[in-house]
Amino acid sequence: MTDVRVLILPGRGNSGEGHWQTHWQKHNPSYQRVLQQEWQNPDLDDWVEALQAAISEKDTPVVLVAHSLAVSLVVHWASRYSGPVQAALLVAPSDIEAPDYPPGTQGFAPVPLQVLPFKTVVVASTDDPKVSLPRAQHFANAWGARLEIAGAHGHLGAASELADWTFGAQLRDELIAHAALDPVVARQE
Repeated sequence: MTDVRVLILPGRGNSGEGHWQTHWQKHNPSYQRVLQQEWQNPDLDDWVEALQAAISEKDTPVVLVAHSLAVSLVVHWASRYSGPVQAALLVAPSDIEAPDYPPGTQGFAPVPLQVLPFKTVVVASTDDPKVSLPRAQHFANAWGARLEIAGAHGHLGAASELADWTFGAQLRDELIAHAALDPVVARQE
């Protein structure tokens, strides 16, 4: 089986102690969190470069696990770079184009709407205040992704108290298994 690297991509503010991303990382020490220099007022170019640096560290298959604003990061990265990314779990995409989206981000809008070149699953909540379910479906369709509905859990962050989040972990494990296939086969699916 091929080694697969899992990169944890927190959204704005980073993911605190109660966040499912933090729980997953505690249980899986090999998972690497991509750290950003500026979490509160992020600049897209800085975030993309940090992600590119992490992806480029090794030429082994990568699964991206993104939350909130980091979902847009993944799509922007894919519009600029290619690499050994085999799959992405994109959880609770923030609608950064919404009129009520908080100010302070630089360069994330508009959200690219091209088909992603790797297997992608978008996970949305039915009552997320940062993205409507129809908008999440629109993103998933544009990105060539499968949409999974997690139920009514708000923004699927720390406040949702998901802890180890079994539903998301099953999707993550599916994507890791996919990435562990021969990389050429994985890219063709």
